[in-house]
Amino acid sequence: MLTDRQPRVSIAHLPTPLEFLPRLTAHLGGPQLWVKRDDETGLATGGNKTRKLEFLVAEALAQGADTLITCGAAQSNHARQTAAAAARFGLACTLVLRGEPPPQAQGNLLLDTLLGAEIAWAGNAPRMERMEQAAEELRARGRRPYIVPYGGSNPVGICGYVAAMEELLAQAAQAGLRFDHIVFATSSGGTQAGLALAARVRGYEGRILGISVDLPAEPLRRRVAELANATADHLGLPLSFAPDDFSVEDGYLGGGYGVIGDLEREAIRLVARTEGLLLDPVYTGRAFGGLIDLIRRGAFSPRERVLFWHTGGVAGLFARPTLE
Repeated sequence: MLTDRQPRVSIAHLPTPLEFLPRLTAHLGGPQLWVKRDDETGLATGGNKTRKLEFLVAEALAQGADTLITCGAAQSNHARQTAAAAARFGLACTLVLRGEPPPQAQGNLLLDTLLGAEIAWAGNAPRMERMEQAAEELRARGRRPYIVPYGGSNPVGICGYVAAMEELLAQAAQAGLRFDHIVFATSSGGTQAGLALAARVRGYEGRILGISVDLPAEPLRRRVAELANATADHLGLPLSFAPDDFSVEDGYLGGGYGVIGDLEREAIRLVARTEGLLLDPVYTGRAFGGLIDLIRRGAFSPRERVLFWHTGGVAGLFARPTLE
């Protein structure tokens, strides 16, 4: 594998399942739909960041860190998985979260506190600056913090999705499957960068489509290209990526990040009621909602096979019990 020489700890339950969605396929009358179950990576309800944390935690331990620090929204899946990884390896954890503390901890935030993380609320201050400040405060107290980047999206963390793409291709080959399209939620860009890098090296010729949950396509494509190039350098691979190498759909941003609309509500309910599969309200709900709309608009041939990469986040459902 491309990442075999990279330091790595074992956290995730791998390989994650690859499942056909027969009832949803029939209901939509479009392409054959499959799902890659990274909601089942196993770390405090799972999710895609667990793959990235296998490499990030390895680097933190190699540097002698005693604390993981990261940032995110109040219902951040990444923050919850970072807190769980810290607990798993006996590390302290500080989470810098946007906004102010809510009246009651629910969903991911409840799990953060259960996992023992210290929460630092950033208010309206830039989270990255507040995260650096928290790290400096810990160093002043003699601690050894390791900053996990937003979304785990740096060349070390992205190795998790380089390995994930190789895992998928091996599963597909064993099952005699070929996926014409891979669709997923994209935000910090690391998952898409890792998938695209491994796809190029391993000769995958299908389309890798990220459905943005918060950023317009052009800046997101630029970010993914920068991350893919940095990861190629990190792995010693002679590859070069440009923004136009990446497919990003930004037509489903709705009311903005974390704002639930009819698109997300329908997707969450439809997928649950046809397949018993749970989506989250921020990432997979929006991305699968976009996929459903694209199918209805005829963007895929009925003869094609589409894989939805489920990036997790089910804990976020329990902070929005009515999907208002």
